[in-house]
Amino acid sequence: MGKREKEQLNGALNEHLNTIHETLQALNQTASSSLEKGSWKEVIQMGEHLYKQATMVGMLWTGEAPEVKALEENMASYFNMLQGLLLLSHSSIVGAGPTLSSCIHASIKQVVDSSFMLMKESVSSYGSNDKKHKLSIPQLVGTVWEACSALKKTPATNITAIGRAMTQVAVSMKDVLREMNELKPASSDVGDESTAQDSAEGESKSQDSDDSFAGDLGDDLSPEEMKIARLATDVVSATLLVIKELIRSITSLLKQESSADTATFVPSLERLLKLSQEIGLQVDELGASLYPPQEISAFKAAIEKISCSTDEILVELEKLEGCSEDFGKACTGLRSSLKQLEAELDQSDATDTAAKIENLEIS
Repeated sequence: MGKREKEQLNGALNEHLNTIHETLQALNQTASSSLEKGSWKEVIQMGEHLYKQATMVGMLWTGEAPEVKALEENMASYFNMLQGLLLLSHSSIVGAGPTLSSCIHASIKQVVDSSFMLMKESVSSYGSNDKKHKLSIPQLVGTVWEACSALKKTPATNITAIGRAMTQVAVSMKDVLREMNELKPASSDVGDESTAQDSAEGESKSQDSDDSFAGDLGDDLSPEEMKIARLATDVVSATLLVIKELIRSITSLLKQESSADTATFVPSLERLLKLSQEIGLQVDELGASLYPPQEISAFKAAIEKISCSTDEILVELEKLEGCSEDFGKACTGLRSSLKQLEAELDQSDATDTAAKIENLEIS
């Protein structure tokens, strides 16, 4: 196990790494439409072969130190499979939009990164008396297995990728809705002496608690603010239903994706996702605006953007001929909730303006 063998292994490793880096550069470019579209199932199958090869790397180190020739042959086989996986994944992104492409790139990067770590550790272990190297190899084989297994969970179609991204928007909305439902009106000032004392004692005990402080943020809404909060909660609930029905609507188009014109079909899907994410941002804004002092202008701006984005979603979905009856009903329900909140905001704004004028006259 001399220095020459070690250099020989490092030289071979560097050549393989350079080849993979060059292939990755091609993978990062948009796949030509003239390229025959590959199947993601083939990518998954190649991932399984790659994992088996990674297992063989681990087996080389279970007994005595392997010979240089065995390591070189194993390394060559491994990187050939990795190269094949990269080429297959590149052909699978033909017709893929930005969302699907990013999902595929992320999954492939995990496989490549874990592969690099395994092969580098294998070479570093050669000629080393440090047992940590050999002990880490089985763990790195496990990392490769996790990365290859993750390929099975990677979206294979634009609709699946965009549907998952929309689901994340819906999950965030549910979090906002839960927080909104926890809002409480301000406690009444009227109470007996014992209640006031209990309250004071409770406040004293919890004054150092961050959780208590966080909870108190939503416990001091006036009746007027609470009414706005309830109507805003109805809006978020209705918005969540719209997003859920949108996901169902585009999922129903799954069978059409293979035969659809990707030049128009995919951009429409991406546009729907962007509009959904914009609505998600406005829902966050609504939730944040509920805490006093409530700003009417912030509410109205969010309402306007939610309304406009919903109308655009409807237009885009009709282009895809995927507008379901349930989605239409969900949109109608949202418009009704938006109108009720807007009417309450107008009334609150008018009352606030009248109070300011009255104060000016008094002063």
